[in-house]
Amino acid sequence: MRSLEELNAIRDKIKDHVGLRTESGQTKDGSVRAHVLVCAGTGCTSSNSLQIADKMEEELKASGLDNEIHVVRTGCHGLCALGPIMIVYPEAVFYSMVTVEDVHEIVEEHLKNGRPVTRLVYDETVTEDGIKSMHETHFYKKQHRVALRNCGLINPEDIEEYIARDGYQALAKVLKEMSPDDVVKCILDSGLRGRGGGGFPTGRKWQLAMGNRGNVQKYVCCNADEGDPGAFMDRSVLEGDPHVVFEAMAIAGYVIGANQGYIYVRAEYPIAVNRLNIALKQAREYGLLGKDIFGTGFDFDIDLRLGAGAFVCGEETALMTSIEGNRGEPHPRPPFPAVKGLWEKPTILNNVETYANIPQIILQGADWFASMGTEKSKGTKVFALGGKGKNVGLVEIPMGTTLREIVEEIGGGIPGGKKFKAAQTGGPSGGCISADNYDIPIDYDNLVAIGSMMGSGGLIVMDEDTCMVDIAKFFLEFTVDESCGKCTPCRIGTRRMLEILEKITNGQGTMEDLDKLEDLAAHLRSNSLCALGQTAPNPVLSTLRYFKDEYIAHIVDKKCPAGVCKALLSYKIDADKCKGCTLCARTCPNDAITGSVREPHVINQDKCVKCGACMEKCRFGAIYKE
Repeated sequence: MRSLEELNAIRDKIKDHVGLRTESGQTKDGSVRAHVLVCAGTGCTSSNSLQIADKMEEELKASGLDNEIHVVRTGCHGLCALGPIMIVYPEAVFYSMVTVEDVHEIVEEHLKNGRPVTRLVYDETVTEDGIKSMHETHFYKKQHRVALRNCGLINPEDIEEYIARDGYQALAKVLKEMSPDDVVKCILDSGLRGRGGGGFPTGRKWQLAMGNRGNVQKYVCCNADEGDPGAFMDRSVLEGDPHVVFEAMAIAGYVIGANQGYIYVRAEYPIAVNRLNIALKQAREYGLLGKDIFGTGFDFDIDLRLGAGAFVCGEETALMTSIEGNRGEPHPRPPFPAVKGLWEKPTILNNVETYANIPQIILQGADWFASMGTEKSKGTKVFALGGKGKNVGLVEIPMGTTLREIVEEIGGGIPGGKKFKAAQTGGPSGGCISADNYDIPIDYDNLVAIGSMMGSGGLIVMDEDTCMVDIAKFFLEFTVDESCGKCTPCRIGTRRMLEILEKITNGQGTMEDLDKLEDLAAHLRSNSLCALGQTAPNPVLSTLRYFKDEYIAHIVDKKCPAGVCKALLSYKIDADKCKGCTLCARTCPNDAITGSVREPHVINQDKCVKCGACMEKCRFGAIYKE
């Protein structure tokens, strides 16, 4: 493909076909009456969703329905806790936790006879008046999808479905109607900030790299090295909508005068890597990457570089060093990559989510994007909602949405009647948000003000059963493991901090240890080479700030209030409830429980290894921990 006319012809040809899956469910294509969308993201494929899709096609063919009902393998739908997910359009009937064995019944009852299989339908959508659309559920109706607009809707392995959703129209508009300065002004006016953590204005970054266009080799890079525990936003975009990243990178290349792009993605994300390779081949075949794009004389191509799972390679200078074929270690800044980056040439680096916003900003306008969000944090943000919540998964909400709205309304609250205790944002570089800040609008500046940060978008919810000292230790363990070791403050300082936390959780801490933690934290912040070391103390400092009483309880009372830290637990038997069945004694691996048949038993605390096996086996609720 060399012309915009050819692109528009493809869009017009299958626009109605894809339109059947939209919220309106409108189509002029009378040959197909239904689409069955099966999630083929990482979460659902691990639960056999591809086999479900294959079985659905087999059953439809056997029933003679394969010409009027199409099966579409999509990216992530977001509500990962309910996978494997199947959506039947145009009604948008939401089937959850589907198995291969369920497929025959869905075909026979729903697709042949128009009777949805209620037992498999997501319970929130089942009402007395019938079955609601998935778009009316609490999880989806408060979301506003920009970066995720195509995820869970199109087949990511079919470029024409992306084109049908106005794919590559933004690139065409930029190349034919806008100057590089026009594009930068649009991005600046939109207020888009980097979605990878730091929140640097995207338009400003591009502007810094614009000098000497056409006279100096330049590069456009995409950071897809998503390594935060619990984060899967970027991976989901790559799996569900890879072309949006290509289109945005090409736009960036046009702006700064680059003809080559690189996507740095983890090799441990095989589905994302496979779909990126398929999408790259298709984009080149259609003339949307390569030479003379749209006949404008603009050349731009993209290559993949696979990372080996080093967390430090998420830092921009370490990532570029790795692309060059060297060990991924950070370098001092300045000079910044916009001046001297990949192979010492001007380079811009944005993460996947940042790029995913670009085409829509170009098509819809800067004012449209800026109308969402807060004064200093425009647009939407994708979060990987995890931890102690009913509805965990991928959500995209306008900046400024409160934490309470995310957890209680979108996330469905905390199961078991437990109370919200804290939320962790920003992963190992972030901090905890306490219940006192439950109603804080989530944006870049508000999070920094309370000792946390946006980060890439991981959001882990914690309830009253969570030990905050243990949480701080968990993230510090991660940082110690992932430190590249190049600078002493990070290599040694994080390990010393971890040793103190281990000492506290083992019941051997002193009050002086808390002062040592703060001193070490200050040293790491001011002396570490890169952001990994500079932000490593954040989980410790934020938990000390809001949950110091828990640290004191571990040190002074030798108790873990949440009952998590093994060394500080005591298992005891309630004599009034114990029936003397002896099951606990027979289960104990260290013979710490004694007692006669039909008589209350006793646990010898000196011999107890605190494994919890007795409590797990007790049928009378007689064993408790404190």
